Amino acid sequence: MPNIKFSYLYRDTGNYKKFDFVIFANHDNIQLLALETIIKSKLIYDTYFYPTEWKLPEFFTDPIDFRIDPTWHEFESIEYTDETANTLLDLNEFIDVIKKTNWQW
Repeated sequence: MPNIKFSYLYRDTGNYKKFDFVIFANHDNIQLLALETIIKSKLIYDTYFYPTEWKLPEFFTDPIDFRIDPTWHEFESIEYTDETANTLLDLNEFIDVIKKTNWQW
């Protein structure tokens, strides 16, 4: 089974964007639809999440003004990829972390 690429972005109040992704090794053959369902069930306003709470790298535009700019990031997509994993975070651990997120909006 191919690896899974999780793509996300940061958007500041000026609508400037910065994109990044994490590629997880998919040793347990996790299906995209199942993973996407879990992810979407835990997003804030169906779009946002805090990367540090999901054990993902946090990044911002430059310059950043935390007085007016948000700190959450936007989920963009997940897809299968043949690219090499770029994180040591286990995909099952990532799923468990997401499931423990308790946003009520």
